[in-house]
Amino acid sequence: MPMSNSPMIQLDNVTVRFRIPHERIPTFQEYAIRWLKRGIRYADFNALNDISFSIDRGETVGIIGPNGAGKSTLLKVIAQVIRPTLGRVRLRGWVAPLLELGAGFDYEMTGRENVFLNGAVLGFNRQDMSQRLGRIVDFSGISDFIDAPVRTYSSGMVARLGFAVATDVQPEVLIIDEVLAVGDADFQQKSAARIREFRESGSTILVVSHSPASIKALCSRALWLERGAIRLMGSVDTVLDQYILGQPSS
Repeated sequence: MPMSNSPMIQLDNVTVRFRIPHERIPTFQEYAIRWLKRGIRYADFNALNDISFSIDRGETVGIIGPNGAGKSTLLKVIAQVIRPTLGRVRLRGWVAPLLELGAGFDYEMTGRENVFLNGAVLGFNRQDMSQRLGRIVDFSGISDFIDAPVRTYSSGMVARLGFAVATDVQPEVLIIDEVLAVGDADFQQKSAARIREFRESGSTILVVSHSPASIKALCSRALWLERGAIRLMGSVDTVLDQYILGQPSS
């Protein structure tokens, strides 16, 4: 772990702006013609608007908010999948983003081959992955299917294998987007237990979940996003109480 007392995650006035066409253009050919003729009109949409906060080493922070609030966009900015339009993001340490489990899999390759492929993407060589393979397969619980093509897997099996690969080595910063709901109840418990182990061992964790119970069980602080802006950030109990009060009853 870094010896500096600086925050592990720091965002300074981050804005993410998307340009959205005013009308739907059905084909790429028509889009290209209209773009060349400057015939496309856009509206600017701020998915995130002037976001600033910091997270210290060892903290676990939950992000809550309604659909469309900007939660996943925020995680993608921190994971450096999306560059901010304005502002600055600073990260310290090795980051493991769990955003879309299995998104990097080749569905024609076997589960075993995809373990090595994902390991290479994460920066591990073949020898490293050979040593880790047994642990990964055991944790995923799909040993009977590890040599079958991933296209034959259920979505839950893909997510379980993706989670097992990404979390086999403890990261310094773990970014989680709604992956605590993957698999069956037993695997959800295993996943939550592994995340708690990382937290207790000093990893910095940022987690998005629509489950207040999961946020409360894992996190010490919470951030409430609404329409791309921070509505409230503070202790998990304070933020969740205000968030629940602010939501319409079902």
